[in-house]
Formats: sequence, structure tokens, C-alpha cells
Amino acid sequence: MSNAQKALVMAAGLFLAIALITIAVVMFVSAQEATKAAQNNFSNIQTELSQTAFTVYDNTTVSGSQVVNALRKFSDQDQFGIQIITGKNPVGSWYGKVINVVVPIGSITYGSVVGPAPGVLANAMDEASNDYVNPSGKFKAHIVKDNSNVIRAIVFTQQ
Repeated sequence: MSNAQKALVMAAGLFLAIALITIAVVMFVSAQEATKAAQNNFSNIQTELSQTAFTVYDNTTVSGSQVVNALRKFSDQDQFGIQIITGKNPVGSWYGKVINVVVPIGSITYGSVVGPAPGVLANAMDEASNDYVNPSGKFKAHIVKDNSNVIRAIVFTQQ
């Protein structure tokens, strides 16, 4: 009887060990899935926050002083450009980088960086320049996204 009792205790111990290992594996797998979901959510939130600074300018009317402030704030960003179209310069001037907006939206090269921009901040504040931005003027703003849905430019058009 003593051997049978020891065998039963050993079998019960083995059963409990297997049950604990199974529970640990199940918890680990479910925690791993929750971690992946949390990482995806964090990535989405991070993308939204990084674009929030630009979305304020999406299809809005802003003053000339806001245009100059945006120019100061964003013109030094890599892979990003600002185009300002004034009454004196209907072609517009690019600052930061020149972005391809002349091809149809949705084409492969739409929103791609063409090269460095020739625009100079001093010209935007020089009243004698064709690129002068009147601080009290009104500008219609819209953002340019490439095919990867990354914001590449802001275009300001004087009204």
C-alpha cells in the first residue's frame, strides 16, 4: 500500500506540474498577443501625433504672419517643403525642399522630393521682393501627401 500511495502522490505531482506549465504557456501566449496589439496602437498614435503639427493647415485659411511662422518652423525639416504662392508671384516659391506637385495626385512621383528649394526666408519678409508675404494677407493652405500617406509639403496660396 505504501508503494501505491507513493505512486499516486507522484502522479498527482506530475499532473500538477503539467497543469502549471500549461497555464504558464497559455498566459505567455495571450500576453504576447496583447503586447503586439499595444505596439500597433502605440505606433498608430505616434503617427497621428507626428502629423498633428501639419494637419492644422489642411484646407484652412491663415494669415500671412501664420505663413511666415510655419515657414520658420518647418522649412528646415528633412524631406519637407513649403510653397508660398503670392499675388506678385503666381508660380510660387519653394522653401526647404521642392516637392513634386505638378503631376496628377495618385501618380507614383506625386509628393516626392525633387531637390533643395531656392526660397530664402529673408525674401518672404522683404517688401520689395515678389516673394513677400503680407502679414495681414489671407492664404488658403493645404497639405501634400505622397503615396505612402506621409505629409511632404504645405502649399499656401494668397487669396
